[in-house]
Amino acid sequence: MTSSIKFIATDMDGTLLNDNKQLPDNFYDVFNELHAKNIIFSAASGRQYQSLVNTFEPVKDKMLFIAENGTLVMYQGKELYSSTIPTSEIHAIITSVKAIENTFIVLCGKNSAYTETTDPQALEEINKYYHNLEIVSDLLAVDDEFIKIAVLNFNGTEQQIYPIIAPLYSQTHQVVVSAKVWLDIMHKTASKGSAIKELQRIFNFTFEESMSFGDFLNDVEMLKETYFSYAMDNAHPKIKQLARFHAPSNNEQGVMTVIKTQVLK
Repeated sequence: MTSSIKFIATDMDGTLLNDNKQLPDNFYDVFNELHAKNIIFSAASGRQYQSLVNTFEPVKDKMLFIAENGTLVMYQGKELYSSTIPTSEIHAIITSVKAIENTFIVLCGKNSAYTETTDPQALEEINKYYHNLEIVSDLLAVDDEFIKIAVLNFNGTEQQIYPIIAPLYSQTHQVVVSAKVWLDIMHKTASKGSAIKELQRIFNFTFEESMSFGDFLNDVEMLKETYFSYAMDNAHPKIKQLARFHAPSNNEQGVMTVIKTQVLK
């Protein structure tokens, strides 16, 4: 029975948000119903924490944020969990990625995101997900606590970047295609699923009391850590195979439809 749900996590792009990057019309009504029932709602995204806070400004102190693909978990402005990468490893990865043509790097720290690029098309794409962004002359000179390297390639990261980077780093780090043009490199144990496992411990809810929604390959571990795992109708084929249940597409407000019919009915 889904009436036992205590925790809901949803991916953002391609899942909760429509293709115009908008929240569902009824999002705040549904959120307030969940909150009244003490059901924890979390945005679980590759996006930066600040981007998520800006998106959910009216309810930012009532929800959980699993940011940067699970490498940083925030609640009411406080860090609950993070997964950092040593600077020496960061420098090695940046050097490897820089050797790949037509590729842009976003270095994700706890304080800000950093990039060297001034390319207008790249910055437009980067700014969608990273609202705290500094343009720097040298990524190797940045001082911060690092949680992720995001790689942007407009020709497609599954074909162009993953085959080069995975053989170099997938044994030592988490290398995941997070969208058609994005790939993320993180701490070996970092994922949305690892974050949820930690939250199950902190907030005392179980695998069977957990629900999640996803559409892409960076959602695999999250779907595995929640019994009520939903793939969107627009999801990557591998996600549809993995999830126990299916939801209508992101453009049909699928996340809200499932919550209303299965959790709030």
